[in-house]
Amino acid sequence: MTSKSTPRPGDPGWMKYLAEGNAKQARKRVCADALIRDPEGRLLLVDPNYKEGWDLPGGMAEANEPPLDALRRELREELGLDLLVQRLLCVDWVAPKEPWDDLVGFVFDAGILTADEAAAVRPRDDELTSCAFFTPAEALRRLPQPQRRRTQQALTSLNTGQPVYLHNGTPAW
Repeated sequence: MTSKSTPRPGDPGWMKYLAEGNAKQARKRVCADALIRDPEGRLLLVDPNYKEGWDLPGGMAEANEPPLDALRRELREELGLDLLVQRLLCVDWVAPKEPWDDLVGFVFDAGILTADEAAAVRPRDDELTSCAFFTPAEALRRLPQPQRRRTQQALTSLNTGQPVYLHNGTPAW
């Protein structure tokens, strides 16, 4: 039952009521990363200067930006790459960890670069110290644990063709 003070659709205060409700909704941090390979099957990793360890190329979505658009923007800004993203590999819900709220991380398959494209990849943004291609085993060793688990699941998805839903890098079922 709706109280008399609650506006109803079509009432003058309806949009304000919805906006106030929306402002109270939880907000999620979202990141979108890519598996990018060279012709030898090595994975592209980036070395950000604002945190320890290597990472997959990609980054954080801006407010109201779809994850796929965020990935494409980050790849253009940081590496000068304009790639056709092929498919979703995994979605990972990451629990809060001080000082950060929870996160929803997407990993997409961005395909295989030609030998010339791979040779030309270099950082184009001062957020990156370097970038390089590594065998999957070496790439996994270089990634911090949370990204390692997510990347391992993304590699499995790449081989099986089945996207996977994760909680903290582990399949939810």
